Amino acid sequence: MPEPKASADIASMSFEDALRELEQIVHKLEAGDVPLEDSIRIYERGAALKAHCEAKLKEAELKVEKIVLGPDGPKGVERADDL
Repeated sequence: MPEPKASADIASMSFEDALRELEQIVHKLEAGDVPLEDSIRIYERGAALKAHCEAKLKEAELKVEKIVLGPDGPKGVERADDL
């Protein structure tokens, strides 16, 4: 099995790429044919990917919540990092 990417690269991954890799890890672990040491290693990577996906979702949620509504509907968006 090839060595997974270092955890440092997870921060630069898109939500979609991280989710895709997380799904692959889940399938490998569910199959049950991965040696124990490899299972532990990929489980740790999966946990890091899960945390990254959750952070990306929270960031998106904050951006949506910052939509400023006017009488005619949305009139602009404030970035969540402008808090």
